[in-house]
Amino acid sequence: MTKKQPNVLVIDVGGTHVKLLCTGQSEPIKIPSGPEMTPRKMVTEVRKAAAKWKYAAVSIGYPGPVLHHQPVAEPHNLAAGWVGFDFKKAFGCPVKIVNDAAMQALGSYEGGRMLFLGLGTGLGSAMIVDGILEPMELAHLPYKNGRTYEDYVGERGLERLGKKKWRKCVTDVIEQLKKALEAEYVVLGGGNSRLIKQFPEGARLGDNANAFIGGFRLWEPAAARKKVRK
Repeated sequence: MTKKQPNVLVIDVGGTHVKLLCTGQSEPIKIPSGPEMTPRKMVTEVRKAAAKWKYAAVSIGYPGPVLHHQPVAEPHNLAAGWVGFDFKKAFGCPVKIVNDAAMQALGSYEGGRMLFLGLGTGLGSAMIVDGILEPMELAHLPYKNGRTYEDYVGERGLERLGKKKWRKCVTDVIEQLKKALEAEYVVLGGGNSRLIKQFPEGARLGDNANAFIGGFRLWEPAAARKKVRK
């Protein structure tokens, strides 16, 4: 007998907004974020906004590295205090935290070996193999000319190179990482992914709303994610 999944509150934490959606709801709620957003303030505002929603578990997409469902570094665009904060106690229910790119990756997954690349301020990355999520930190690996992948395909690279050269770099990075990691397909997300006009073979544009799907899937067993690719 399959255990029923709990109602889940999914929270996508960003530098400008915190977005939330609950099982059974169709319209996300958006809360302003920014450099004064502490974890305590986030919890208070989320609980207030979601007061009419019923949930027994929480998923959080966090804009930074996460280990064992806990942030291990403070976010760049928010206030400090996230590392070591007791989210389970604050929400009063079980909480799972993953990197925001990993959460969107999980929502974009269609089986097999998938690489997710989030093109935004930086470069988010995650790999899913046979339903098993592996968050990655590829952004700061060396790429070329003494610079990292993020230096070329993140926001700084876009500003330095201009759109045309930036697009060429994105294509090269996709092809290089797809080959190196033996990914069957690559999904692109993040705000700057919309600037891509042509996708290399085996790559496609994801939907930023998939972060919510990923948050719900966090509470599924990995075996349930092993569906055949569409």
